[in-house]
Amino acid sequence: MTDERIISKVIDENQVYGLLTGNCEDILAKIPDDSIDCVITSPPYWHMREYSITEEDCDSVIGTETTPEQYVMRLTRIFSQLRRVLKVDGSVWLNLGDKYHNKNLMGMPWRVALAMQEEGWVLRNDIIWHQMKGTQSAKDRLRDVHEHVFHFVKSKKYYYDTDSIRIKPSKLPIINDKETISATGVNGKKYRSQILTSKDLNEDERAQALKALDDTLEKIRIGELVDFRMTIRGAQRTYHSNNSKISGRAKELATKGFFILTSKAKGYLPSDVWNIVPEDEWRKDVHYAVFPTELLQVPIKATCPVGGIVLDPFMGTGSTLIAANQLNRRGLGIEISEEYMKIAKSRLETPQLCFSI
Repeated sequence: MTDERIISKVIDENQVYGLLTGNCEDILAKIPDDSIDCVITSPPYWHMREYSITEEDCDSVIGTETTPEQYVMRLTRIFSQLRRVLKVDGSVWLNLGDKYHNKNLMGMPWRVALAMQEEGWVLRNDIIWHQMKGTQSAKDRLRDVHEHVFHFVKSKKYYYDTDSIRIKPSKLPIINDKETISATGVNGKKYRSQILTSKDLNEDERAQALKALDDTLEKIRIGELVDFRMTIRGAQRTYHSNNSKISGRAKELATKGFFILTSKAKGYLPSDVWNIVPEDEWRKDVHYAVFPTELLQVPIKATCPVGGIVLDPFMGTGSTLIAANQLNRRGLGIEISEEYMKIAKSRLETPQLCFSI
């Protein structure tokens, strides 16, 4: 079956996945414009690993470039093609590790990220993937236990389903006959006293602060919120900065005399530090940079609609496509190594446990 036919079956006929063997730069040219919802990938790192390929494909392998500049330039060229095939509201998630060369940390992830910004990509997040384990032979620096996952978009307005990735609160509000208490035990009594006794609030500000406090406690009582914190002028410090020119919270404190931060009952968004152990099951084979499927859940749920298409131009052994299928999305994978492609086919043909959506 031709590459074009495989691509068409996934895009036009809703086939759950398609596997494409070859150089991603050549195959990407065959994918239609604005047809991909989400790209999740981890290109070969610069001078980090040897990949299982045929001799004639050696020059096509990313990561073998002589200089960091050549590596960055080549990746930037590939991501320019990805920009073409990505829908206007689509996202790209890029995982890259760093490299020491002559004892000097090269900063490769950020070299690539900055180059992509220069090409017009909008960087929305730098996630730290804390791998929680690792060994190191060097005796004169700390252990390496993290990599970067960058979230890029091509437009300031893009698909992002926050509710699908919210972390549900572990505690619910406690409500009794006398007072409403938040999930962490805050009942507003301290804040009310600080407002009433404040010498830094005028009467109008005092009345507005009391009303806002009562409104917040009512939302907790009816289950709309689970927690809150109040900052009152003269009683608590502002967050980050007291300069109203650079801090919206400081400006709010200066103009209103207070502000309130709340946690909604439907949950809160994950942080930008992910504690995920690398996948070990498929490291017994020839591939030594396997995506853990847990790493893929937030990107897929948040930035690819159900039934949408996830593309991985450096597919490896197929983890991205497996996670996409488990979450009721379609997947397209490109891989230059025929040996990795065989493993990916085997994994995709094995019945998979489903994630909840």
